[in-house]
Amino acid sequence: MNRFAALLLPLLALGASPALADAVVETVEVTEVVSTDAISTGGSERYVVSTPALVPQGIARFGPFRVLDGSRAALVDVTDTHSPAQFEAMLRAFPGISLIEMIDCPGTEDDRANLKLGRMIHARQITTYVPQGGSVRSGGVELFLAGKQRIADPGAEFAVHSWADEDGREAKDYPANAPENRAYLDYYAEMGMSAGQAKAFYAMTNSVPFDDARWLTAQDMGKWVALN
Repeated sequence: MNRFAALLLPLLALGASPALADAVVETVEVTEVVSTDAISTGGSERYVVSTPALVPQGIARFGPFRVLDGSRAALVDVTDTHSPAQFEAMLRAFPGISLIEMIDCPGTEDDRANLKLGRMIHARQITTYVPQGGSVRSGGVELFLAGKQRIADPGAEFAVHSWADEDGREAKDYPANAPENRAYLDYYAEMGMSAGQAKAFYAMTNSVPFDDARWLTAQDMGKWVALN
């Protein structure tokens, strides 16, 4: 049975992201890769809308990813059910990618697929990097945590909030050891947090209701998780 029930779309217009510096890349022909890889559906939607950032076109496109060169990709959109397969396709085509620049990451339309994607990033020992003006929000934060190394420039921003199910119940409405909560605590542990760190970080994110957001600077994030 799916651990995540589908959510109602959170309509949050919570302020503009800072303008990006040096974000324009030469425009070239973009290749769209559409995968039919089967992934369980029904995952929760969890993202925070903000003013769209200026994003690079790159040299190839795989879902929310833009390939910048042979070693770098950018994440510039919401992830969804297809994102793990699109990530795999990108690495088959560009196996040298070792860094993901997180430029405009609103979150995810499928939490289960998003956690799978995070585990894939972590297993490949890819560095996650939020440049000055980059914005990582909601489910995007889980992907930032997946980096083997995590880098956030001054001027990067993060936003966190609780998830909610289709009945409006949030994390706090479930027992601490319920599968819905354990899924995140287990994930944070796999990303390198101790049990205490995972519990404290998860509690901080869930202290904010689903229909709101808590904004964090790179310095704030560094108080919760190790940054390189």
